[in-house]
Amino acid sequence: MPQHFSIVKRPDHAIESVDNALLLIDLLRRHPQDGVRVADVAAYLGVAPSSAHRLLSTLLYRGFVTRGPARQYRPGPALGVAETSGTQSVPGLVLEVLAALSAETGETVSLVRRRGVSVEFLTTVESRQRLRVGERTGTVLPARLTSGGKALLAALDDASIRSLYAGGRTPAERLGTPDLMRLLTEMAEVRRVGYALNLRQTEVDISAIGAAVPRAGGLPPQDAVALSSPAVRTRQLTSEDSIDHLRRACAELARIAADGEDRPAKTDVPGAAER
Repeated sequence: MPQHFSIVKRPDHAIESVDNALLLIDLLRRHPQDGVRVADVAAYLGVAPSSAHRLLSTLLYRGFVTRGPARQYRPGPALGVAETSGTQSVPGLVLEVLAALSAETGETVSLVRRRGVSVEFLTTVESRQRLRVGERTGTVLPARLTSGGKALLAALDDASIRSLYAGGRTPAERLGTPDLMRLLTEMAEVRRVGYALNLRQTEVDISAIGAAVPRAGGLPPQDAVALSSPAVRTRQLTSEDSIDHLRRACAELARIAADGEDRPAKTDVPGAAER
């Protein structure tokens, strides 16, 4: 059967930055697991590292790449990839709940997971407003500064929090007595109201509110949901309506998780269930 091929010339007036972005996306598709670093991209495209970093930052903002804790970039949700190194794939039912929360509040929604004294953003549903908080999937931030991280820390008792921050190797992992006491005082307030705030603590123009997703059997929560907005919309973000929507979303995610745990595990061995 004859095959048909076509030759495509590079346009005389090609936009170099767009061409580089498309070349980078193609590179990421061919190396989805290994990922790329800024130096790799600079060498591949023949550009300065600063240019490579700006290009990756733009793709990160738009969700075409994710960034891991080792500063490796991998394909992101905008390329149809829901799994990155160090994270688990996010089920469709979970994404539906996050998308509904974003639609109800008009703000960006993220699912975060605590890893020690840090939190990793597992996935993000961006607000559709023109002024909004952008894609954050793959970002790693100090738990004690983020709304979702605070909500997860507050689920621990004070002794566990003291132990967590006692012997860290970096300032983010180690707190002196005054900072630790301030953190414990804030954790008591988070436990009282059931949610946590990040008012311009990680970025000067961003506010966020977060709540932990409960786990069955009284186990400490692993994940939290964070609503983020430009600081100019802080009042709307922290309104009773937004808090109610956030709590309902966390309760729905807890139900989905419980249903998943109750579901029998699949087996590839025929007749295994009858044995």
